[in-house]
Amino acid sequence: MRPKLSSTATRIDHSPVVKQLITFAMLATLALPPVHAAEKSLADATIADLNAAFAAGTLTSERLVQMYLRRIEAYDKQGPAINAVITLNTDAMAQAKLLDTERSVSGPRSPLHGIPVVLKDNYDTRDMPTTGGSLLLEGSMPPDDAYLVRKLREAGAIILAKVNLSEFASGGAHSSLGGQTHNPHDLTRTPAGSSGGTGAAIAALYAPLGYGTDTGGSIRGPSTANGIVGLKPTHGLLSRDGIIPLALTFDTGGPMARSVYDVAVSLGVTVGIDPADPATAKSAGKTVQDYTRVLDANALNGARIGIARDFLGADEDVDWVIESALDAMRKAGATIVDVRYPRWLLDARGEFYAAIRYPEFASQIGDYLATTAAGYPKNIDELIARANDFRSTRPDGAGPNPRRWNLMKRETATPGLDDYQYLSVRDYALPLVRAALMGIITSQKLDAIVYPTSPRRPALIAQTVGDTSAGVPSATNFANLSGFPDLIVPAGFTGDDLPVGISFFGPAFSEPKLLALGYSFEQATHAIRTPVTTPLLTDDKIVLP
Repeated sequence: MRPKLSSTATRIDHSPVVKQLITFAMLATLALPPVHAAEKSLADATIADLNAAFAAGTLTSERLVQMYLRRIEAYDKQGPAINAVITLNTDAMAQAKLLDTERSVSGPRSPLHGIPVVLKDNYDTRDMPTTGGSLLLEGSMPPDDAYLVRKLREAGAIILAKVNLSEFASGGAHSSLGGQTHNPHDLTRTPAGSSGGTGAAIAALYAPLGYGTDTGGSIRGPSTANGIVGLKPTHGLLSRDGIIPLALTFDTGGPMARSVYDVAVSLGVTVGIDPADPATAKSAGKTVQDYTRVLDANALNGARIGIARDFLGADEDVDWVIESALDAMRKAGATIVDVRYPRWLLDARGEFYAAIRYPEFASQIGDYLATTAAGYPKNIDELIARANDFRSTRPDGAGPNPRRWNLMKRETATPGLDDYQYLSVRDYALPLVRAALMGIITSQKLDAIVYPTSPRRPALIAQTVGDTSAGVPSATNFANLSGFPDLIVPAGFTGDDLPVGISFFGPAFSEPKLLALGYSFEQATHAIRTPVTTPLLTDDKIVLP
């Protein structure tokens, strides 16, 4: 077993070059024929639909896994070469068969029984390597499952694949082990980081559900860039045990899917107080057993929604989509209120974030590395020393990641966790941020604040630099500084067909309200589509009763 948190398979070969958009001929060949009345496409099916098909006997978990594996085979390392998958679970089909048998004998364990799930490769899995996307941890087998992984397996979910990420969950959607992941809506664009592999995989229909992690926007950036739903939950709602840390003061795992319903159903399965993660004690008495029960198509009627206008004005296409979203909310009965953040809060957030994020990784990564087998680096200095041994790209596409490895040098050079700069921000600045944000919400009597999750459309891969937002200013790290939840819902598309997401942000443990509001908005707009580079295959459909 791994130590308690302090406050603290099969490898898939990588294409050495970025593939271009697949041809119109291929799209025509793969296009799904018109859906019959009793059928629903895999792109439109929620987990509720999958369960209805399971119950009717028109679908099995084995068949469902086959469909997703077929899509991974068609699109991940060939065709458009999305390059999201690092490791496939070679036992997935066998597990699906066993779960089908169990269902027939004793019924489903939960709504996730027999449902394939993809995991960002910083979640520990006892039967597949956990690498953080790094050559420095290649092949590392954890001692056991992360808490969330164990909860998913106990619910009957099938871990179908481990997917790519920004190395050690920081930087662009690129890693030394996994290479570059591409946005399935436009292969020249980034899927954003750090959960870019999860975002691209869910958009490309490799699974109905995925899990990412978020320290400064790493679930939310990929959710908006790939046109899917994602939730950065309240800090402490979900256990971080067995997740490679970036900065535990901010870190959280969270679900990513194609519908608010699927995010809600997965959340109910994974919440819980975990003795190995003291932060989860904050969630006592504040969780919901079934978050799907709060979903209400009329939740916007009578709601007061604040629009954070400080984060508009960077991209007129994004602004157009957000204004359209606000209009849809008004038509659904919501009152829209303009809000502005204090200038000091806008100016200080980057300094506050860096004062926590850099020193915590330098210290806390060593606690995780202590759980790895002999022969792996045991602290950040040994990671840097090992990185110096990799100088060129291998035939499978793995190779040096100087941008992230140089960042490790800056992380290790920061003052420690006993330094006054770190302590003053942790103990005084972060409570101040929470108080300011709560003041905005309560003074205006808001049910939520909304804003463009990314103020600009997904960046070109060639232009991405540094952190998860490719240098674009965003409000996302306020949710990490405060520990508050943030739900992302697809809002529409730019003129060049790139996704835009809208964030629903609220106080700690307000997930039920945010999910209700997000669901109401989703049902009013339905602003999601299948990416052009990963169209539906002929048999990507289920038969409903």
